[in-house]
Amino acid sequence: MRARNWSLIMLLVAAGILSSYALIGRSAPNLSAATGQAVAVKATQEIGGQEEWGPYEVVSPFPQPLADGPDGVKHDGWTWGSVGAVYAETPDRIWIAQRGELPLPPGSKPWTPYAMLPWKDVDVIGPPSQQPPDAPGRKATGYDDGESASGGVEAKRGWERRYHHSIFAVDRNGKMIDWWPDAEKFFDVRRGRGPHSIKMSPYDPEKHIWIVDDELHMVYKFTHDGKLVQKWGELGVPGRDGNHFSRPTGIDWLPDGTFFISDGYVGTRVAKFDKNGKFLMDWGKKTVDRNNPGPNEFSTVHAITISKDRRLFVSDRGNKRIQIFDENGKFLTMFSTGANSSPYYDLISGDQYLWVADGGTQRILKYDLNGHYLYGWGRYGPWLGGFYGPHAMTVDQDKNLYVGDVFGGRVHKFRPKPNADPAKIMQPELKPQASTN
Repeated sequence: MRARNWSLIMLLVAAGILSSYALIGRSAPNLSAATGQAVAVKATQEIGGQEEWGPYEVVSPFPQPLADGPDGVKHDGWTWGSVGAVYAETPDRIWIAQRGELPLPPGSKPWTPYAMLPWKDVDVIGPPSQQPPDAPGRKATGYDDGESASGGVEAKRGWERRYHHSIFAVDRNGKMIDWWPDAEKFFDVRRGRGPHSIKMSPYDPEKHIWIVDDELHMVYKFTHDGKLVQKWGELGVPGRDGNHFSRPTGIDWLPDGTFFISDGYVGTRVAKFDKNGKFLMDWGKKTVDRNNPGPNEFSTVHAITISKDRRLFVSDRGNKRIQIFDENGKFLTMFSTGANSSPYYDLISGDQYLWVADGGTQRILKYDLNGHYLYGWGRYGPWLGGFYGPHAMTVDQDKNLYVGDVFGGRVHKFRPKPNADPAKIMQPELKPQASTN
């Protein structure tokens, strides 16, 4: 009896299985279509990897090596200088502000960035035994006379820069399309070290180009083709008023042309000017307690960016934080960028997120405008796409990201990966409108 029941159970189970197969067979076209779609989606997803460059892939070579020009200056044995700043006007006009050109050690591969020089050529950041195996090589930055920014007579480093191609522009392929040879005289001054930042107001139809020279305490306004229009500061003379700065660093604008200067490495203020360049006011003071810095106290005011609701986000680099003010200097709030942070540069993208280039952690960071951390990527390293002082960043209208490496002596170009998460892609900044002339 039990055997008969067991046989009956097995027959029923088998019948059920056959029925299921029959049902599957009748619905096979739909299931096959669904399965095919899933396979197609999976095929477009990246396999392996670890998002080493965030949502981007590195474009190389960029920029392309510079050709010898009609001025007779040869480039054999020379390479890129320290890149203070980069600004993407369009995908085919990317402005680069570098601190001259640097000599390569004998036998080096042409146009090797200083971060990628072999360890045997390291003579600045310490012996290899004291550095991690993936640490960058020689530092590209420094001063014309020794290493110190304090002035005085010092021994030469033995690898002095030459002021050549300090301000130039390249197209999307990295080929040079513009160069301001007449601008070299603004930087080739004793105790100088070259341009710190380059930027354009998104509200200026004439597309003036602004350059800040921190070491010589100057702010310059040029026409689009490199003619000096206006300047602020006294060359080589620090101070704190409407025409003196103390190593200024950056600039940003309101829609009516009002602009603000972050001032600076030594200065502890934000300075406000009207659209004609008249000094209006400033605010900020020196940090009293480095372990507990208060509102409106600064230690290296290193960059500034403005949101659509006219809030000023100021990089307080030495205090590892961002301070936020209204346009008249009223303190609103602040937030830390991390225990090991050093916020070198900040910008607000067109979709109103704050992005920070962090020279302490060598990462690109994303925050909402209330200071909530959302995402980050990047790391320290000599390889292509590895950071060694991400000092400035900019995005073109095709969402390509450019990062200037101040110690590494190079510009990184990052292209969004296909099907990358849009939330991880930095959207373009506000850009200058086309000229109506």
